[in-house]
This record gives sequence, C-alpha cells and structure tokens, in this order.
Amino acid sequence: MSDLTVFGEFDQYEINESYKSEKDARFIKWIKILVLILLGVLLAEVFIFKIVHPSLNEPKLVISGNSSYSNKELASALSSLYGQNWFAFDTEAAASCLSSISGIESVDIEKVFPDKIKITVTERTPVAMIFINSQGCTVPVQIDKNGVLFSRTDSKIVQDGSIPIISGIPVEHLATGMRIPAKYRVLIEQIAKIQALPQKYFAAISEICVVPKTYGNYELMLIPVNSRIRVLTGRALNEESLQYMMVVLDVVNSIEPNVTEIDLRYDSVSYRTASAVQSAGSNNGGGEDFD
Repeated sequence: MSDLTVFGEFDQYEINESYKSEKDARFIKWIKILVLILLGVLLAEVFIFKIVHPSLNEPKLVISGNSSYSNKELASALSSLYGQNWFAFDTEAAASCLSSISGIESVDIEKVFPDKIKITVTERTPVAMIFINSQGCTVPVQIDKNGVLFSRTDSKIVQDGSIPIISGIPVEHLATGMRIPAKYRVLIEQIAKIQALPQKYFAAISEICVVPKTYGNYELMLIPVNSRIRVLTGRALNEESLQYMMVVLDVVNSIEPNVTEIDLRYDSVSYRTASAVQSAGSNNGGGEDFD
C-alpha cells in the first residue's frame, strides 16, 4: 500500500470523526434547548397554579379590629360581592357595605396579592346608652362620642358601670347611624371626658334624665344607684359636680333618711322629703334649704 493511499484513508477518518463530533454537539445543543423549554413550561405552570390561579378565584377575607361583630357577620355583609375574583373585587363597594353597619366607625381595605383581601375595621365605642321602643319591645341603643346612634348585641355594655343610661333625648324617629340633635351632643362630650378619668363615677349613677325646659333648653336629673332620690342639676356635668353630688347625698342622708329629691341648681342645695311631698298642697313647699 502506497503512502498516498494511507494518507487518504487517514484524512477520510478525520472527516468522519469531525462530522460525528459536530453531529453530537448539535444533538446535545438541542437536548439542552428542549430541557430549557420543558423547565420554562414547568415554571410557567407553577407560576399560574401558585400565583395567577388563586387570583382568579374568590379571594380570602382577612378581617381584624372587630370585637363585637364576628368575622361571619362582617363577611355576610359583603354577600353582594360574592363571586368576584381578586382582580375584580371592588374595595370601595366593600367599604360602603361595611360602613352601613351602625356599629362600624371606619373601614380600611387592602388587596394583598395573590388572593387575600385585608379588612381592618374600627368599631364605635359607646359613651352612653338609651332605650327605645321598637315594634313593641324595649331595645338598647348606644351613642358614641360623636353622638351617633348604633346598636350591637354586647351584653357587657349593660353591665359595665362606665356606660351611663340616658333618658329624655328624643331619638324615637332617628335610625341607627344617625346623630342625635346637636344641643344634646354637649352632654355626650361631657360624659366622654368623665369616662376618660380613672374613677368610674357613672358606676354610682343609675340614670341621667334629660328634662326639657322652655325655649329648647334642658336640665339634668341624676338618679343614684340603689336609691329613690332624684338629684336636679344644671347642664354642666363634670368631675367636680359629681363629687359635689356624692358629698351632698351623704350629708343629706345622714340628716334626713326620707329624702326623695335634692336640688343642686342655682348655686344652693335644697331637698324634699316624702312627707313634704304629700303635704305640699297645704303648705306650698315642703322643702328644706341649707348651705
């Protein structure tokens, strides 16, 4: 065999090996591309399943700030929005629905991607309570610091000595969520200031009666707890006036146990006994004054 033949066969072998190497390299390249495509499809599926898909379903409600209303009660107020996905959920409409609940003062709603609606409510804090007749039943209605009427079924309110009962304010024709007449809001503000004090003064008062006067004015009549005595005062209700009332009650009860009424108006103190009331028609008075 000649040298030329040997070199020709060697060149042909090199060509075949080079072609095979290029073919293997292309095959490996396509395998890598296929793997990358499959990996991309897998990641896309994970993204759709974990991120996009939850957003297309009904969102999860995360409610906080509520104590008098259960999560179920607040969620039921949003029943008109059921069926909306996370993207379509109307936060303004939801806030409007929850704000229509008389015991809710404010609502903050935030969308949390991908499938949560964060709802934070601020409930009204009762300052006073009033009883009204509704469909033949006597029901309690609370009043907040702004004079807004609201109702809630929290039995602890009735038993809490810091929440006074008020009577005499005309609220029969007012719906919950509305404010009491402006002239009575001063009284609510006075009560709120007293409630901010460490001493629970209203635990000693059974009822605050608003007594109408001429020209649209009013005075107050306080009824102490476990007592038949009525205490007449002006419109000023503060810590000093309540302390003064308690001192006068102790003094008057020590002097005359049958007192039915104490008058603290006009910068003086006078009282009336049960026997004096019975004979008031014959002696035009029946009260006692002292300084």
